[in-house]
Formats: sequence, structure tokens, C-alpha cells
Amino acid sequence: MKTNVRKMVTSALLISIAVILSQVFHFYAPGSGRIFLPLHIPVLIAGLLCGAKYGLIVGILTPLTSHLITQMPPAGSLIQMTLELATYGMISGLVIHFVKTKSQIVNIYIALFIAMITGRVVFGVLNALIFQLGEYSLSIWLASAFITSLPGIIIQVILIPAIIFTLNKLNFLSENI
Repeated sequence: MKTNVRKMVTSALLISIAVILSQVFHFYAPGSGRIFLPLHIPVLIAGLLCGAKYGLIVGILTPLTSHLITQMPPAGSLIQMTLELATYGMISGLVIHFVKTKSQIVNIYIALFIAMITGRVVFGVLNALIFQLGEYSLSIWLASAFITSLPGIIIQVILIPAIIFTLNKLNFLSENI
């Protein structure tokens, strides 16, 4: 199978996994989306595994698909979340393409951290614009982006590099990062 077809199929699979994963978290722990960040994991994997273009597409389609099927994320945060996830997918794909240390795992962590920080900044800026700074402050953003979501961040930092490293060892897309 050609690489582009594999990337398209992988992207579709990751979108499906994201919607299912989100539902599992919301079923067993209602309201846990901002804590465990289940939509973020497949989007970051898409960027790291398939590149910036596919990461961006998965980042856009994942929250939109999830919202259409499950109403999660809610309409009030759909725009911010869509742009946040699009940023995650695109930035992780760009950084993994350009950062080339001698260690594959270091490359993955660099791309992951830069994407995670950039996406959270985008989410914060959008919230500040939407809520016109009066109701939204730096402390609210820090609490939401880093403290409330700390369990999800820890899951991402442990799980995503392990998944990417394993898939690369298996030559999943015939391109190692």
C-alpha cells in the first residue's frame, strides 16, 4: 500500500479511536475530558506518525466528528478545541520532521512538548479573545491548561512516545522518524 494511502487510512483510524476513546472516558468518568484529554492523544500521534498535513487534518476533523456524533466537545468550546487540536497535529508533524537528534526518543519528546505547549497557548489566546479578557485571566488559563489537565499531560508524555517508538520499530509507515 502506498504511503499516502496508509497515512489517510491511519488518519481515519486515529479519528475513530479518538471519538471512541473520548466516549469511554466520558462514560466511566463524566466530565473528564479536560482532565484526561482523550482527543489529544490520537491527534498528537497523527502528527508524529503521518506528518504535519495529516496531523492538521486529524486535528480539525477529530473534535468536529466527535461533536457531531456525541455532542462532545460542547459547542461552546468547539472552535477553541478544533484550533487547539489542529495546532497539536500540525506542530508535532512539523517539529518531528525538522528536529533530527541522534536519538529517536528525544526527537519525539521535543516534538511532543513543543506541540503541547503551542496548542495550549492557542487555546488560551482564543479563550481570551472570546471571553474578552475580563472573565479569562492568565491564572485561569494556567489552571486549565496545566493543572486541571495534568493527568492527561502525564498520560501523553508516557503513552505517545511508547506508541510512536513501537510503531516505528514495526515499520508501520515504512518511514522512521
